Amino acid sequence: MTAAAVVALLLVTVLIGARGVAAMRTTSDFLVASRRTSPMLNAAAVSGEYLSAASFLGVAGLVIKEGTGALWYPVGFAAGYLLMLALVAAPMRRSGALTVPGFAEARLGSRSLRRFCAVVVVVIAVLYLVPQIVAAGQLLTLVSGVDYWVGVVVSGLAVGLTLALGGMRAATYVQAFQFALKLLLFAGPAIWLLLLAGPQLRADMAAPPEFTRFTAETPVDFRLDTELVLTEPTVVVVDGVPVPLAPGPHHADADAVWVFPDGAAVPDLGGDRASLPVPGGAEWALPLLGTADTSPLLTTWSVLVATALGTMGLPHIIVRFHTSPDGRGARRTAAITVAMLGAFYLFPIVYGLLGTVLTPELYLSQGTDTAIVTLPGRVTGGGTAAALTAMLTAGAFAAFLATSLGLLLALSGALAHDLMPSGLRRLRLTALAASAAVVPAALLMVRVDVSAAVTSAFTVAASTFCPILVLGLWWKGLTARGAYAGMVTGLLATVGSMALGTALGLGGTAGMLLAQPALWSVPCAFLVMIAVSLGDHVPSDAEATMLRLHLADRE
Repeated sequence: MTAAAVVALLLVTVLIGARGVAAMRTTSDFLVASRRTSPMLNAAAVSGEYLSAASFLGVAGLVIKEGTGALWYPVGFAAGYLLMLALVAAPMRRSGALTVPGFAEARLGSRSLRRFCAVVVVVIAVLYLVPQIVAAGQLLTLVSGVDYWVGVVVSGLAVGLTLALGGMRAATYVQAFQFALKLLLFAGPAIWLLLLAGPQLRADMAAPPEFTRFTAETPVDFRLDTELVLTEPTVVVVDGVPVPLAPGPHHADADAVWVFPDGAAVPDLGGDRASLPVPGGAEWALPLLGTADTSPLLTTWSVLVATALGTMGLPHIIVRFHTSPDGRGARRTAAITVAMLGAFYLFPIVYGLLGTVLTPELYLSQGTDTAIVTLPGRVTGGGTAAALTAMLTAGAFAAFLATSLGLLLALSGALAHDLMPSGLRRLRLTALAASAAVVPAALLMVRVDVSAAVTSAFTVAASTFCPILVLGLWWKGLTARGAYAGMVTGLLATVGSMALGTALGLGGTAGMLLAQPALWSVPCAFLVMIAVSLGDHVPSDAEATMLRLHLADRE
């Protein structure tokens, strides 16, 4: 049933994408759907594109792994659209550019700046796109047992073919359809599971019990190498063989399955995961991210800065406003999108709390992003569980495909429109080539943490494109040299600090500021951009350009 649902979704995706073939005649058709997309259709497409694997699976998994403070993630995601509505949507559409790098050249008159912006688009798109394809492969393996590479190849092929056939118009139809599908396939099972759960389980969701002992014989399938610290002697079945383990540290290999007996004490996590809160515990219930040694307030602010300001700078989201007929349409698109996202983000709370009660062992195995498709089998059985799992799997695949379409479009535009002379044929071939290149990357990065990788993409976007968009749209004193310096600062600060944090493995506040650098990298990018621009010569046409961006649309 699950495989049939996924195959049906893939076929519908390609068929809907084929609708855009007849309208594909120019570069504008491919990149911005000829700028004729209505606000309602555009908002549905934006919502479908934005609700990625990190939203569909990741937020619920983060609630299990990091506690109720993880609900700040959807707050940041939705807040980003409010900022976009106020600061970016209408003037960005009036710029007339087809891509974010194109806006940089149109506003500041620098071809080299446009090329550098295209490189940044590639960095963000890869950081965001590869985890989507990885998650698709992992999910298909989990629910159907097929090899990981099958899900990766099928997802990459479907996305590349759909985009090459119909460009932005095809992506718009597919993403709008998949938003409606995701909302239905996400909300329906959530309500169904709540009705099946019973009063006691619903009461436990309001205050999940602390996960200190296994309440039944529980298999833990470790996704990655994991350090565990046992607090009492335990006989664990490791890959089918009973193994007595003494109290103390132990190592679980990736892909090993440990079966803990009923009543056994839950081991503590060791290594770099020792600071994670125990599901249902006192630290888990705190309404902030992080733990006492990582400055929860600073961690929460850093995530909010990355998600809210990063949303403003995501190239595949920004280009959506260029598909609107005018600035008013772009503004209406952003407003409707806020309402749609607000409705959707009610449901990760349900899945996260239900997963904390029924699948807390996933926080040991580093598999919390699979909680949603695991839950039906824990609440009910038989055909009902199979039907719910199939629905959720199809919804998750819709999330992967919709987001991947937008990212692949932004990546193709950067490579075949901003970095080199473009044409419709080259854009189509680039879409196919880029999707083919992503597949081996996803095969090599099977162990990637989907939520962490996506947050990295938001952090880079917040530290590079957010400053140039806000200052470029609202401050006539911005210069090409200032924009260049600020974006280089933001890119080096984010990528460098995250790489350094991974290499050093630091804990505490210092480790958090390296792993989540948006709190300081975004202000640095803004300050450098402003300081260098103040010492530079402002182009003579800056005022005329600003007037064009902000004059009201003609009736």
